[in-house]
Amino acid sequence: MRTIISLDDELHRRAKTYAAEHGTTLTTLVEEALRARLAERRVKRRPPVRLPTFRGEGLQDGLNLDEMGAIYDRMDGLR
Repeated sequence: MRTIISLDDELHRRAKTYAAEHGTTLTTLVEEALRARLAERRVKRRPPVRLPTFRGEGLQDGLNLDEMGAIYDRMDGLR
């Protein structure tokens, strides 16, 4: 398939030089780079995030999750 892409001039120059030094074409270099990048994203899966939990009896008296300012003040020792 034929497609047109725009490259930064410096990137294009470096890629052409690299391809020539390695006896390949710019097309092949771009294809290899795309395949590698797409395979990397398929393989790399982050493990689920595990958050610590603590036993407790909920919020302290007088606190409400709708009033985060009060919670932050309590955490900072202001109230």
